[in-house]
Amino acid sequence: MKSIWTGAIGFGLVNIPVKLYSAIESSTLDLDMLDKKDLSNIRFKRVNERTGREVNWENIVKGYKVDDEYVVLTDEDFEAASVEKSKVITISDFVKEDEIDSIYFDTPYYVEPEKSGERAYVLLQEALLRTGKVGIATFVMRSRENLAILRATEKVIILNKIRFAEEVRDESELALPSKTSIKKSELDLAVSLIDQLTGEFDISAYKDTYTEALLKLIEAKSKGIKPKTPHLKVVQTKSTDLMAQLKASLNTVKKAS
Repeated sequence: MKSIWTGAIGFGLVNIPVKLYSAIESSTLDLDMLDKKDLSNIRFKRVNERTGREVNWENIVKGYKVDDEYVVLTDEDFEAASVEKSKVITISDFVKEDEIDSIYFDTPYYVEPEKSGERAYVLLQEALLRTGKVGIATFVMRSRENLAILRATEKVIILNKIRFAEEVRDESELALPSKTSIKKSELDLAVSLIDQLTGEFDISAYKDTYTEALLKLIEAKSKGIKPKTPHLKVVQTKSTDLMAQLKASLNTVKKAS
């Protein structure tokens, strides 16, 4: 794996030199965009708006418009805005992980210590495991300040970027149903269905079946087999049918088990 960020974790007065590695990879198929006429690849170019000419990466800079004029920013400018945050993942607080709503979670990264920081890394790892807490931290990566948590497993410390509060939309913008009266018998059946479907969470039991099915379709088309398109009609559940549907669901679960 190739590291995507190098710096240190600031834990009180202790600095732990570390590298970050992406902890995830996409399971979706890599589809190319093609011209419908001759199946040639579609390529995107970085074009100068004024001249219409393509611009090489080394000639592209970042800028922010102030009073109709652009202020160009260099890598040194981004670092100068906060040298510490550009190089240090600073832990400011510790909390229980279950206090953080899942809507705030974003991208996970593995944290690897440099040789000189291995002992301090293990110290932080063991302290997090013993307390059952996660560290809340901020740092700058790719010209952007990030909020994150640092949590420990028996093997590795994981940094999980989390969203700032202002990045999460207010649910009041949604057309949500008002509280309606639910019959006790309906609620009891719904709880029974949940209880029957409750088990130990095993992530390996869940597979990306859509990508697998799509790959089979691609292989069939490559052999000249035209796939049949099934028609699925979404039927709206009527509130009067809830009891019957819940009972049928319970019976289905019983048969399956």
